[in-house]
Amino acid sequence: MAQRQAPPSRPRTARARTTSAQVDVREWASGIRLSGFMVIMLSLVVLGAWVLVPTLGTYIDQRQKIAALEVAVQVSDDEIKALEQERERWDDPAYITTQARERLYYVRPGEVVYLVDNDLDPASLPAEQTPVSDELEETPTDWMPQLLRTIAGAGLAATASAAQ
Repeated sequence: MAQRQAPPSRPRTARARTTSAQVDVREWASGIRLSGFMVIMLSLVVLGAWVLVPTLGTYIDQRQKIAALEVAVQVSDDEIKALEQERERWDDPAYITTQARERLYYVRPGEVVYLVDNDLDPASLPAEQTPVSDELEETPTDWMPQLLRTIAGAGLAATASAAQ
């Protein structure tokens, strides 16, 4: 029997000794074969994306506006319901009478109304202040910040001062 010999192997070159991490781009690119049909289909896909992306953006923008308007309509409907309930309350004569008594202090003939002028709790009134002296005192601070603090404190005070 005749023995077959293996075909001679290719001689190793510097390119074959490179590691697998390095790829020859020319060799990789030569493996890609594009036919005319693939070029046409790829250009149709790119054209379709170019046409549809602005349309999709417009669609999303319109959906956001519609959602915002639906929320505004819902808020308006809630306000309308609240106003209708208020109108129904004003149709009740007892409610009208109560509002006239509370807001306008109307009374029925023969009734006596007492209005309390100073109904503050005595504990909330400040303690008696010491009388003002006749002596002139000089303070080491500037008077303008002290004046502003006094005005702000008077406007934000929670208790009333005693009438003199």
